[in-house]
Amino acid sequence: MDKKLLTILACPLCKGELVFDREAKELICYPDSLAYPVRDEIPIMLQNEARPLTPEEKANRKKK
Repeated sequence: MDKKLLTILACPLCKGELVFDREAKELICYPDSLAYPVRDEIPIMLQNEARPLTPEEKANRKKK
């Protein structure tokens, strides 16, 4: 994912910062507990396409 694009993208719900998970190819919004998919280098920023984060994913974020 292009670093410049990542700096201007925001969560469509809360307008907060997104974290790119390179392995999962997802943009993660921790405040909303959602992960938006990135397909063919294109972020899919639709709430109905996002998946909810698992409790483990939320807990791992708090440890970092």
